[in-house]
Amino acid sequence: MNKTEYPNKTERLYDIKAAGSGAKTFVLWREVIMAYVSPAIMAGIGGLITADKGLQLAALTTIGGTSALIALMLGLWLRIRGGRKRWLVAAPHLVVVGLFALMGAMLGLCAAWATTNLLGIIIPIDNLVWIDRIWIDFPLSGVIASTIVTWRWRLAVKTNLSFQGRR
Repeated sequence: MNKTEYPNKTERLYDIKAAGSGAKTFVLWREVIMAYVSPAIMAGIGGLITADKGLQLAALTTIGGTSALIALMLGLWLRIRGGRKRWLVAAPHLVVVGLFALMGAMLGLCAAWATTNLLGIIIPIDNLVWIDRIWIDFPLSGVIASTIVTWRWRLAVKTNLSFQGRR
């Protein structure tokens, strides 16, 4: 049988379905949940293994909370402004993720500095045991959240651009 004489009516439907099913989308609330859960679970496991109650509590509060907050802020920025920045899409994947991880660490250090200074004004720091922990928790959470969100955003952008080029 000649294919031009008897075209397959479902052929076009399968092509559209196959192209659309592989396209990844960047859903911010999923990324924020992942940014909260992944470091919180790892820190919680570390707290259980070392029997450190402070680390177990920090896993749910300062570590997970900071990761979720940074993921939300970075995810919003990437959704609104990220696509307009040509270098974010054109630069190599690891370079972009590395730069954002470094920026996440810097943001975490700035947040730790601001938190200790503001709480030092309001409450005597001697009464707060967990304040020493945020110098590690905030930058580490910033690196983890920035890496997760940037990696997944970049994959979604590259995948969607490659599918748009095929049409």
